[in-house]
Amino acid sequence: MRLHAARIPISHGPALGPAAALMSTEHEPVLATELLSLLAPAAGQIAVDCTFGAGGHARLVAEQLGPEGTLIGIDRDPSVEARFAAFAATAPCRTRFVSADFSAGLLALCGEGVRPDMVYMDLGMSSMQVDAWERGFSYSYDAPLDMRMDTRQRFDAADLLNEWPEARIAQVLRRFGEERYAGGIAREIVRRRPLATTSDLVAAVKAGMPASARFASGHPAKRTFQAVRVAVNGELEALNQALPLAWEMLPLGGRFAAISFHSLEDRPVKQFLAEKARGCVCPPELPVCVCGHEPEAELLSRRAIAPGPEEIEANPRSRSAHLRAAVKIAEPNGAGEGGA
Repeated sequence: MRLHAARIPISHGPALGPAAALMSTEHEPVLATELLSLLAPAAGQIAVDCTFGAGGHARLVAEQLGPEGTLIGIDRDPSVEARFAAFAATAPCRTRFVSADFSAGLLALCGEGVRPDMVYMDLGMSSMQVDAWERGFSYSYDAPLDMRMDTRQRFDAADLLNEWPEARIAQVLRRFGEERYAGGIAREIVRRRPLATTSDLVAAVKAGMPASARFASGHPAKRTFQAVRVAVNGELEALNQALPLAWEMLPLGGRFAAISFHSLEDRPVKQFLAEKARGCVCPPELPVCVCGHEPEAELLSRRAIAPGPEEIEANPRSRSAHLRAAVKIAEPNGAGEGGA
């Protein structure tokens, strides 16, 4: 599918004025030390934070960029713009905000010819979204079935659960939640329509799976809530569109990093970077390389980096995090230094 640059709302600096009280002092960014080490931000560079959220990673990166550097934040959640304004009011570098999901935001920046030194993503939900009970992301609170990351979007979880056919709901639960009992849960959802709250969905999930499965590790509705959220927000589609855009923006020596929280996010990042780091693609039976294919990336770690025991103890939500990163060493088709 060909993408076209859209008119994306972009603001420079703290246009909304100081709002420091909105910046959470309790938010702990996941794998922050490791991310900073891999990105290696330096004075005067340009960084793109694709998922600004509460700004935890952005604050650490901004400290290294200095007054001549620039941090561009992207986020689709309208409530984040006030948080970014508070961040920008005291940031030690230049700032800019793009109100869009990261695929559309990166596309707009590509269209402007922005060439950042680093692009990074902290995928999935932010802590502030989970803790905003009224938005319906969590099965721990009784709230309306919403789950929209962008509250300006019309389609929400209630629309999906109450209007989509049973087979399509089951497909969503299998694909985006890897839910073993997707068929039974989908049947129960349809039987109980209309569903109005997160408690309604939890009840349908429990009724749609065997009693023994309800007491397995973790909350029984965890996979269903993940699947519905991913489908409502088009998260995987946005990620698959954003990865090549982020890579295209980088000059030689530019760095890319992504933190994911489940295999559906981690897998496309892993595969994308592995493909960029791949060299010769000749059949193994050939004695010498004839393809001339050169790797575009150097992986910055052999495997995904996970939080240590101390971070998991201090921040249990970090348990499933995985960090992958790479540096751009060549342009496509061996363009080399001519692509810088």
